[in-house]
Amino acid sequence: MSRAWLVGNALWLQAGWWGCVLGARYPGLLVAVMVGLLVHLWLCRQAVTEVWVLLRVGLAGCVLDTVLGVLGVFGFDAWPLPGWLALLWLVLASGMRHSLAWLGRSVWLAGVCGLVGGPLAYLAGARLAGVGLPLGEMTTALLLAVIWAVWLPLCLRLATKAD
Repeated sequence: MSRAWLVGNALWLQAGWWGCVLGARYPGLLVAVMVGLLVHLWLCRQAVTEVWVLLRVGLAGCVLDTVLGVLGVFGFDAWPLPGWLALLWLVLASGMRHSLAWLGRSVWLAGVCGLVGGPLAYLAGARLAGVGLPLGEMTTALLLAVIWAVWLPLCLRLATKAD
């Protein structure tokens, strides 16, 4: 992969995250994110493999967040989870074999990044998208830290399963 592709993918992940989270309040942004996903697939050398990665990681993430919603960790305004959040899982999955692939070289590194990054992304996203945190921010963050220390390495593994 070229450096330009990796940088572009990393920028796409950031733009996609913002588009999804702000899309909870401004749904027109979700259309832009969907177009971004289509462009990502169009630019991928192995588009069919990438589609399977998006489906595997995206579905796994949707199941995780649905379970967390059912358990009362999140207070969603839609059931089983909001569309913007399902779309956000596809955005995250679109980086697993590209700009986030370096994390897959070390389970420990991926675990530490998940431990820190997962809760930060969720707490920031919850505030911007109006997701309730019935357990409070601290308890939610601690719970998510434990989950994401395991979840991120698992997602990276799911993404490389086809390779």
